[in-house]
Formats: sequence, structure tokens, C-alpha cells
Amino acid sequence: MKSMMTVFLLCAVLQVAVASAQALRDDAIWARMAQGAITLDGVLDEPDWANAETKVVEFGIDSGIPGSGWKAEAGWPASDPTYAVFRLLAQGDDLYMSVEVSDASVGGSREFNRFDGLLMAIKNHATGNPKPAAEYLYSFWNPETTDPQPSDQQMSFIGYWGNFPPSAEPRTPEQIAAWDAVTVINGTQNDDSDTDVGYVIEMRFDVAVMGYDLAVPEGEIVEWNVSVYDTDWFWPLNPLQFMSNRVWWQGPWGNVAQYNEVRVHVRSDVTTASGPVPVIAPELVVPAMSAAPIIDGDLSDPVWSQPGVYTWDMRWGDDALRATYEGVGAHRAGEYQPTVNGDVAFVQDPADATIKMFHVGDMLYMGFEARDQIVQYHPVFDRWDGFMVLINDRVLRDNDMQLLGRRLAFQVGADGNAVTQEYLTSMVALGDAEVAMQLTGVTTVDTLGTQADEGYTAELAIDLTSLGYPAGLGDRVLFLGVNMLDGDSFLPITDSYGTRTWWYREYEGACCPVWAHLAEFPVAVGDPENLAAIRSRVSPSQQPTVVYFLPSQQNVEMEVFDLRGRLVERRPLGVLGFGEHEAMLLGKHDVPAGMYLYRLTLRDPGNGEVTAVLSGRSILVK
Repeated sequence: MKSMMTVFLLCAVLQVAVASAQALRDDAIWARMAQGAITLDGVLDEPDWANAETKVVEFGIDSGIPGSGWKAEAGWPASDPTYAVFRLLAQGDDLYMSVEVSDASVGGSREFNRFDGLLMAIKNHATGNPKPAAEYLYSFWNPETTDPQPSDQQMSFIGYWGNFPPSAEPRTPEQIAAWDAVTVINGTQNDDSDTDVGYVIEMRFDVAVMGYDLAVPEGEIVEWNVSVYDTDWFWPLNPLQFMSNRVWWQGPWGNVAQYNEVRVHVRSDVTTASGPVPVIAPELVVPAMSAAPIIDGDLSDPVWSQPGVYTWDMRWGDDALRATYEGVGAHRAGEYQPTVNGDVAFVQDPADATIKMFHVGDMLYMGFEARDQIVQYHPVFDRWDGFMVLINDRVLRDNDMQLLGRRLAFQVGADGNAVTQEYLTSMVALGDAEVAMQLTGVTTVDTLGTQADEGYTAELAIDLTSLGYPAGLGDRVLFLGVNMLDGDSFLPITDSYGTRTWWYREYEGACCPVWAHLAEFPVAVGDPENLAAIRSRVSPSQQPTVVYFLPSQQNVEMEVFDLRGRLVERRPLGVLGFGEHEAMLLGKHDVPAGMYLYRLTLRDPGNGEVTAVLSGRSILVK
């Protein structure tokens, strides 16, 4: 016999609860499946383009947190700021992209940063972890031409499926099949005698050759980013109007993975004819708890063992484990072994840890359980034992105008206590963070490797308001990564080594943090401030049900996920009226016992706009 009880966080009995609406993601977009043929001619006259999702990228305006930005390369403030409208479609193994760029001065040159065009990256899923960036540079830059370039100069293909220099030889049929584009210019390139209007690019990527499969039933996520380069009044140079700049969506470069990326979602049932696109959920939900632990490094506080605490493992050399990470985490997680004592030695004791996370109000709590047979203190970074928590400030910006990344690091000290490093030192000094560590069992700290250790545990508390969050956490979005450092020392010293193993991103400026949602703690349905609410019930027949209240007529969709964020089931519940309703949590799917997440998406039946997103948790007992 099987039964389902829906519980919320620390509740031991059934409890009425409400879930907060989750912020729409700036780092993700749907590429709808096109229904008709697309002709690559730079003319966006196919009906599918009219029904594609759009994204505006504009100089001086944030195109989306956390990684978007802009930079003036040279010249005066922009007299003709970049304004570009992107659209994305999918068909078969191809990802189609179009962009309409308004530009009064179109052209290029042999100098880098003195051209119009696009610099992009697609992460190469056909190779190992973390998936590396493959560069796609399509622009009027050609270092082999003379300046000024001719007025009929065409855009060049440079990068993974292009040539450098671009005029060295014609592209092969294989290169063209993997990546192709056509540009139509409304004006005359490399000639400012008349004012131009802009240009349109229609582009096709064969993403199958990059390791993607757009036909998988659960859907695919293509990792992509784009910079728009714009140079004005350079043909000829007009010192009073000249400007060279770039603006990007999530990541600025094509050959390195920096800041963040756009997650392009593709699924066979999301088409140009399927109506409003599904809401793209956060990659994970950080649960809210009612009790805070004592920060002493010991994970024995009852809250750490609650089933609602978000928990994951990190382990050196374990690709199968990394494959279970949510969203793009499976592709962004990785590892690195630096040179120690002039060599890269065999890793005798691979790094292995369990991380736990939740929040209480404005405080984020993280617990670390490191299993380590050689626990040591060493002043050299590459040989630390410890962790780096990589988190974005929600107000401060870096030089490239993206949200500033912070490195909150701590290592095992010579006395077995936590030694703060980097920005964590300042936060602790100001009372904005707290960290503590304890050695496990018979563990001692040394750098000889003569005694088998067991490891250590640590607790970290972070006041998120010190990182730019308002009281109450505002939109409740968290950008995070974790890097585990493990140094092991032996005699002879050439057997010593250090490793780094990371979850989502290696450093605070690297791609890509997890997009997480900080859940709200449950409150009563009767609260008049609630616009919609959900609560739980087990029906007399022992079938799992969720009971929810609607403030008005809504189109309702139910989704159920496992704790890794993987979709278990999605089904429409239909257009329902004001009042209380109930639905079975699971339809026809039989799943293992354990904790499950569910989400109800409410839409306006008239225009399809999302009005609320309600979520909760269930424990399935068989």
C-alpha cells in the first residue's frame, strides 16, 4: 500500500501554506519549434519568425542579471546607441537566430573593436566537463583587408566553424553545414556619407555537431551567449561622433566562459503554434526553515537533518555525480589539478563532500561535510583544504556593468579552526557572516600524510542583506557556485597534490552560477494578503492530493519535480474558477519513495500571462 503526505519544511503535521511567485529568468529563453521551412536569406518574412520569442539588447541598459553588461571601447558617448532585437527558433537539429540591429553607421575595419557584428559562444557538449566555449564571430572585422574596407565588404565567419584570417581560404561544406548566416544591410557599409538604417542577420547553427539533441522528449538546453559590437562614424573617422562599444546578453566573450550564459530551452511541444511558452523554473529552490543552527562547525543541530534541506554531493573524478546536477550544472561543474612541487601527482584520496543549504529569513546557511584522509593546512592556495562560496552581490556592479561576484573562502587552519580568506574575512569582521569548523573523529592537521584522517565539518552563515538584498530578500533570486579545495601532502613531496572540484562555477567571475529561488516560509491561507494559496490533504482513498485556492478564474498547470529539479510529470488542470480546488499530485506516473517538489502555474485565461506560481513539497511513502 502506498500513501502520500504533503508536508512543508519543518512541519510534522499537515499544514496550510503559500508559495511566492518566482522571478522570471533573465538568463533563459525558449526557442520555439518552427512549423514551416526557413530560408536563410536575411529576410524575416516566414510566419514562424513573427511568433518567435524576442529579446532586446540595448547599450547602457541591463539585458538581464547576473552576467549582462556593456562597455565603451573608444570615442565619445554613443550618439547612436546599440539597439538589437533577437529572435530564436528551432527545427530539426538546427537552432535559428535572427537579429535586427538599428544602426546609423554600419561597417568594419582591420582593427579589432572597430567593427559591427556579433561575438558568440556555444558550449561544446561533444567534449568533457566543464563544457568549453566554442567561438562564433560573425562581423565586418577582417585583419587581412585594407582600410578603408570596400563598400561591398561582407561579414566574415571566424571561430570554431570559421577561418582565421577569414580570407585565407573558402569555408568548407562541413563548416557551412555547421554554421551559416546571411546579412541584409539597409544602407551602405563602410561609407558614412549617408546615414544608414541598420542590418538584419539570419543565422543557423547545427547544434547536433556540438553534442546537443533537440529531439529529446524532456527538452534540451543550448548554452549560448552573445555580444553586439558597434562602431559608428569611422568611415571616415569623425572625431566628434566616433564611438566603439559592445553590449552583451549574459556573457561577453566567445572563447572563454565568463560571468554567465543564456540557457536556450527547446522542447518538441513548444512550437510557434502552441500558445504561451511555459515558465522556465529556477534551477533549484533553497528551502526556508524556522530554526537557525548554532554556528560552531558541528552539523548535529536538528535543522541540518530535516528532509527539506537542499543537499548535494561533490566528488573529484565523478562525472556520473555531476550529471545529476540541476539545469546546466551537469555541464558547468568541473575539476582542475594544478602543478604542485613541479609535478601533477596521482590523486590518492579524491576530494569528497556533502553540502547542505537553507535560509532563515535573510540569512543563508550552508553546511559542509568533507570526507578527507589527509587534512592539512598550507599557505599556498593550490594546496588548501577548504571551500569557496561564489555569490553575486545584488546591487554592486563590476567594470563590465555585470553584477559583482564575491568570493567567500575559508580553509582549514593549522589549529583545525576555519581561517577566513578573500571577501569572507571582511564580512566576518563586520558581523555580516559567521563560519566555524570542527575536525571529524581522530583527524589531526599536518602536512606529512603519516596519519589517516576522517575529515572535517563546517558551518557558514551569510547575511544576504550585506550583499545588496533588501530586507525580505526582494525577488528572492540567488546566484551561487561552490568550489571545494583539497590539498594532500605525502613523502616524498613529489607525491603531494592539490585539486579543485566545483559545482556550477569555479570562480566568482566565471560562468555560470545557478539561478536559485529562495523560498518563502509557509503562512496561513487565511492571511488576507495572499492572492493565491495551496495546502495539502490526503484523501480517504489515500490518493495524494493538493488543495489550492484561486482568487479568480485561472488556467492551471501542475508540474512535479524530484529534488534534483528533474521533471517527473507535467499536466494541464484546465481553466478553473474562483474558490478551492484539488488535484492529485501524480497522474499515471509511478515514482520511488522520497521527497518531491510540485508547482502550480496560474495564467490569465484571456492573454496567457502568468499571474502566480505556487509551489510546495511532498514526501512519498510506500
